[in-house]
Amino acid sequence: MISVEAFFSAVLAGMIYVLVPGPATLATLSLNATRGRFVAFQFLAAHLVGDVLWSLLALLALVGVSRLGPGLFDVLGLVCGLYLLWLGGKALFGSRREAAPLVADPVRGGLVFGLSNPKAYPFALAMLTAIIGTQGGEITLAAAAMLLAGCLLGFVIADFIVLFWTGLSQVRRVFMAHGAVITRATGLLFIAFGGKAIADSAAAIRAR
Repeated sequence: MISVEAFFSAVLAGMIYVLVPGPATLATLSLNATRGRFVAFQFLAAHLVGDVLWSLLALLALVGVSRLGPGLFDVLGLVCGLYLLWLGGKALFGSRREAAPLVADPVRGGLVFGLSNPKAYPFALAMLTAIIGTQGGEITLAAAAMLLAGCLLGFVIADFIVLFWTGLSQVRRVFMAHGAVITRATGLLFIAFGGKAIADSAAAIRAR
């Protein structure tokens, strides 16, 4: 078993992972403002699948069951980058004059965002390695399950925090009043995120 301190460290790490703003946060904001909290909830619930999967794979690597090669994350980086470029292009060059969601299908979009994130596995691996280090560097399957439960709890708490603040009436009012400008600005950010993901992956591939 793991200590209570390690469990709550996993909870906190999961919360930090979700609460750091990124493309998924921007997508949640646009969905919440234009289509309501339930649709934004669907997006975050689908995104949670990717968060849990990458944390599980990181834990399996730490207990020696499996280990993923870096080549996979280079490919994921390219896929994620291209997807963000596509979304950013739609938002930036679309003909809309009013607020519109950046993601048409919340479930499919959440799954793609969650599963194609090239930084999720390395982050989870580093985060969990640090937590396990406080336990003497050894971990059993039972302890790994407890850490995964802690991460899951952190993800869920943070998702509800994101769902809450992106659905505040003041936030939605600002988004709806300046939706076209915000959507295009978000499109620029998506293009920047996508370009960086592609550049990082291409550099890693060339280095090999």
